[in-house]
Amino acid sequence: MLHPVLQWLVAAELPVLATHGVSMWGYAVLGALDDGSVRTQAALAEAIGADKTRIIGILGKLEASGLITREPDPHDRRARILAITDKGREVRGSVRAEIQANEERLLARLPAADRYGFLRALQVLSQLPREEITEKTSLDRRPARRSSTAPS
Repeated sequence: MLHPVLQWLVAAELPVLATHGVSMWGYAVLGALDDGSVRTQAALAEAIGADKTRIIGILGKLEASGLITREPDPHDRRARILAITDKGREVRGSVRAEIQANEERLLARLPAADRYGFLRALQVLSQLPREEITEKTSLDRRPARRSSTAPS
């Protein structure tokens, strides 16, 4: 059931991203850098689930647009330290606001209790380590968790 909804959400996001001159991967990069969770290209690729060889082109476009900087690491000349620029932070904020407004419009169609439950479930699932979602065995071994707010 999530698949068609996710496809429609992505379709709704693409024009927003295009208006601001970034791709979906570019937006993911800006988000990871704005959160301060990564410093190097390899760490960034791992954090956003991208192939580290394919991310180089994305980083080049973001750098050329003035949205990020890539500086040589003084301790390892092979590595680059990434940082979001003020312009990149502004673009990320604008894109995020427009995407969230559309999500709010969509979620407003749900009754309050359903909306709360849905968002709570997404929050719990999004905080799982990637391995727990991608590895079938880790999901099979874990007992189902029940929340006091979950419907019976």
